[in-house]
Amino acid sequence: MVTIATTLLIAAVVTTALVAGLTRRDEPSGSRGPHTRQDARTGVDLLARVTDYTARFGPGTGYRPPTRAERRTSASGLKLLLDGRPEQAEERLSSIDLSLATVTDSATGRRYAEITDRTDAGPAPRGWGRVYVETGSPARWSVQIPHPVADRNTERLGVGVLRGGHGGVLVIAGAHRKAGRGDAADVAHRRDTVFDAFCDELAERRLPGLQLHGFADDSAPGRDVIASTGRGREGRADGRLLADALRARDFDVCRAWVRSCPLEGHTNVQGGKAAAEHVPFLHVEFASALRTDDRRTARAVDAVGRLTAVWEKGRTT
Repeated sequence: MVTIATTLLIAAVVTTALVAGLTRRDEPSGSRGPHTRQDARTGVDLLARVTDYTARFGPGTGYRPPTRAERRTSASGLKLLLDGRPEQAEERLSSIDLSLATVTDSATGRRYAEITDRTDAGPAPRGWGRVYVETGSPARWSVQIPHPVADRNTERLGVGVLRGGHGGVLVIAGAHRKAGRGDAADVAHRRDTVFDAFCDELAERRLPGLQLHGFADDSAPGRDVIASTGRGREGRADGRLLADALRARDFDVCRAWVRSCPLEGHTNVQGGKAAAEHVPFLHVEFASALRTDDRRTARAVDAVGRLTAVWEKGRTT
């Protein structure tokens, strides 16, 4: 009798385990995916999320240029999101393997819509980048990071600027500028990228843009920052506000609208688009010594916040 009872007990345990396993497999994968409900509920450190993403970038990593149709689809997906139609945006973006999720930044409690590339986790990432849009307030301005990692710590600056104001949109390139063939991934100087498609949509919505770069200290000895309006003139008052805020925090700024400066960004294609749309655009280069010192970086982010505080009200200076 003992043997029979033991056998029946074992059989019951095995059956229970099998049923539980089948039940778990029948759950929809999205219900516990890391980019959906879990992130929105528990929060993630946005800075860590971004730097973990960019940490894999290097000259030897993959990059595939998008087709014209893929660029149009990515831009229209962002447009739908900014128009307050997230379900349609998700469907549109999904058609080219881009994902839309919501994440909560644990450092600030703010929620962001996040556009990511599903191929990033695979063996052959396309390198199309990411977008973060603050939810709960209308988009008012953008901060653009075209050369993450290659321009060291500019991705960290970008997150700091996004956190420092309301109504921001952060656009991050998805590959090292030397990835892929030739200059295919140098998104600041090419029109045929998803990064540029996203930035075009923002310019066409008349959102002022701030594009962050980095320069070697010996490229402009004695300078901490090089500020330029690129090809346009619309951002000069905004540029003066930013330069004054930086100067007030003891940074030496070369103002390209006043004198000749290196790295003025005249060939920058996003700046060219902004100029054509008569939208303020600032091309800002930060010295290596500033980008690699946490205290100096924090002061620079605080200075940029003086500008975005004006932009978030829906106006420029």
